[in-house]
Amino acid sequence: MAPIDLALVLLVNLLWGFNFIAAKIGVGELPPMLLTGIRFCLLGLVLAPLIPRVPRDQIRPVLAIALTAGICHFGLLFVGIARVGDVSSAAVAIQLNIPFATILGVLILKETIRWRRISGIVLAFAGVALIGFDPRVLTYGDGLLLCVAAAFSMAVAMIIMRQLRGVGAFALQGWMGLITGPSMLVFSLLFEQGQGQAIAEASTLAWAAVLYTVFGSSLIAHVGNYRLLQRYPVSLTAPMMLLSPVLGILFGVTLLNDTLTTRMIAGSVMTLIGVAIIMLREGRPVGVAT
Repeated sequence: MAPIDLALVLLVNLLWGFNFIAAKIGVGELPPMLLTGIRFCLLGLVLAPLIPRVPRDQIRPVLAIALTAGICHFGLLFVGIARVGDVSSAAVAIQLNIPFATILGVLILKETIRWRRISGIVLAFAGVALIGFDPRVLTYGDGLLLCVAAAFSMAVAMIIMRQLRGVGAFALQGWMGLITGPSMLVFSLLFEQGQGQAIAEASTLAWAAVLYTVFGSSLIAHVGNYRLLQRYPVSLTAPMMLLSPVLGILFGVTLLNDTLTTRMIAGSVMTLIGVAIIMLREGRPVGVAT
């Protein structure tokens, strides 16, 4: 993997790790579907002037990505984050997209993974699993199930992104914003209450969290991840994102006073070692989409 792409991997993980904090702050004051709708409407407005026409044969994949990565993944994730008790639980659960994406990459894209990378994936995921096997996490069952469903939705989206051609990263994010934003606002009107009061009473910190999800997570991190997906196999790029829950846990401990346990420390070390093995055993990059 090129040095610039290694740096991009670290940046994406850093931004996504902190995004767990921003999301938890945001859903603490705004209904989760409303927050998701506002986020993507803002994203669509920011990118609207830059959105080119999508090639005719790529319209269905773009719509499928907007459905799986936008409406399903983020809708379910933010509702799940609102229901779990701490950032660590959501950070662990959402990483189930790693085995989901790896399995789909092998089954659908016929990607090949050898034993050293398999061992790295197993070790990294075992570290995340070790962090998640805490009795207190079981009390947030419904929220965790929503996060798991969100993880599977993102894994499906990653497979579709891997096959996308002729659509740039910003164009994809822009179309996601234009499709996901209004859709989530409609879902908010149907399933949530008190939106007007929540908007009127939301603090500056809450709005800052919303803006972070737009610019930090979507415009930088997701665009960076899209670049990686277009250059390298899903089975390589997906496991590398296991760094983000480790960072999310660290941010949760330092900023939200989450409890750091021996289990979390051990799991974080295992995850870092697993990711290092994967990065040393990467496959050869594929052609970049134009």
